[in-house]
Amino acid sequence: MGWSSRLFLLSADDALHRLASAAFDRMLRSGSRCRVPDFAGQRVRLASAAVELADGIPLGVRHLACSILDFDVDGILDIPRLNAHQVARIDAMLAGVLDPPAQQARVVDATSRFIARGGAWEPDRRLRRSIEAAAMGTQPCQRVRVVD
Repeated sequence: MGWSSRLFLLSADDALHRLASAAFDRMLRSGSRCRVPDFAGQRVRLASAAVELADGIPLGVRHLACSILDFDVDGILDIPRLNAHQVARIDAMLAGVLDPPAQQARVVDATSRFIARGGAWEPDRRLRRSIEAAAMGTQPCQRVRVVD
């Protein structure tokens, strides 16, 4: 048994584009000049699928995480914005667990929840099936061109 991560960028028309994990790792490095010219100047949906494997054969998608990536006009990933969304997601998730309950608070600080929502999305049933099929290798999709 094993696991594999499959990353997909979705264009505005819901077309899936497979993003190599190694390329995404290079994009995340500080000072990286890796560019994705096809998505320059855009906010793009990212779907990250965790696929369970047995002897290298995909058994199924066990988890799907969806977020939003921002690319500047040169096609370089906006890492600070991605990090802010990820930290806000963790803050929002842990707020109810770590923060003591407010006794008589009338105002709730929902800053993290709003930031987190701005960096996340949920696919509808049809799109989810399409992402899962691509992650399982039963639906072909284009590869993302990453320029170093």
